[in-house]
Amino acid sequence: MMHPMPSIRGAHRFPHVPAARRVILGVIAAVLCCCIGSRASAQWTTAPLSAPGLEYRLFPSAAAGTTVSFHVYLPPAYANQPNRRFPVLYWLHGSGDPLGGILQATSFFSSAMGQGRIPPMLIVFPNGMNYSMWCNSRNGVVPMETVVLDDLIPHVDATFRTIARRNGRIVDGFSMGGAGAGRLGFRRPDLFAGISMLGAGPIQTDFLDEPPGSAIPPKQRLAIYEMVWGSDPLYYLSQNPRTIVTDRAEAVVAAQIRVRQGIGSLDTLLTMNQEFDALLTGLGVPHSLTVLPGLDHNAGAVLNTLGQANWDFYNSALAIPCRLAADIDCSGAVNGADLAAILANWGPGHGPEDLDGDGLVGGSDIAQLLSNWGPVP
Repeated sequence: MMHPMPSIRGAHRFPHVPAARRVILGVIAAVLCCCIGSRASAQWTTAPLSAPGLEYRLFPSAAAGTTVSFHVYLPPAYANQPNRRFPVLYWLHGSGDPLGGILQATSFFSSAMGQGRIPPMLIVFPNGMNYSMWCNSRNGVVPMETVVLDDLIPHVDATFRTIARRNGRIVDGFSMGGAGAGRLGFRRPDLFAGISMLGAGPIQTDFLDEPPGSAIPPKQRLAIYEMVWGSDPLYYLSQNPRTIVTDRAEAVVAAQIRVRQGIGSLDTLLTMNQEFDALLTGLGVPHSLTVLPGLDHNAGAVLNTLGQANWDFYNSALAIPCRLAADIDCSGAVNGADLAAILANWGPGHGPEDLDGDGLVGGSDIAQLLSNWGPVP
């Protein structure tokens, strides 16, 4: 299915080497970072991919100060049911290739929709560059978290007929993307109904304290550490899903977000995921951890082996009753509350109250609302 997505893993414990050597390593990291960082600023757009239902889009990002690309899968129902709004799954890719796995994931999810395993939904594939870690870099060059949360999500909601509320969004991902899903989801529990962390990493307390078996050379790992977190262990820890969920646990629990972890039993990131599972348990955050026997670090194998449990997770998290555009508040009925929302937003606008998508909340939207008055079928 999907090819394995590399994660950042290493065998060396650089924090425990003598101070003088750490200074030398820091200089090496800074030099290497210049090479990687200079390329990173040019990676806000990727090449387009082509597949049935898959579209390549560009949007202006205030945070990035430039144009940013993403891919989005639109199910056939999107064109066939023009009065319907759809939930959105944000799929965050792993490290090494911002286009890695998009075609396989598109086929995987579209097949599930065709079989009725999950409702029709949009699948958004943000461009997280090679090694952004879905994090705002310490030097401000790559504000990836802000681009996704503050720029991309509002753009998607303004451009497509989405369920523009937290009960219509899930954030999911594998490896770097799994850790990113935890970072973004726990940071903003008001935005997502579900958080899925598959094969997640890095989520250990020290980025340089990695398990054995890494395919990432130590010098490259140091360069990533400098590029993303400025080689600052305190900044790294502040951006770690562990710290974020600890700080936001009360809000996460109150929001009743569905949270899951999934990982192969042979994945070298298993221990850190088990530690994260224990942390969530200690914080009282409802969640699940599924360890899949015989699997290593492979996104497609994890998704396929989860089987029906994978679809059960999405279905339990998404706002299935909010299927009709006229049901603006997703209550399961088109009624006075929806009419009040239209009147409160009367005039130019592209929000959920603009039922006909003409850029104006007006009489035609009221007419569409009245024609759908009553319980949503």
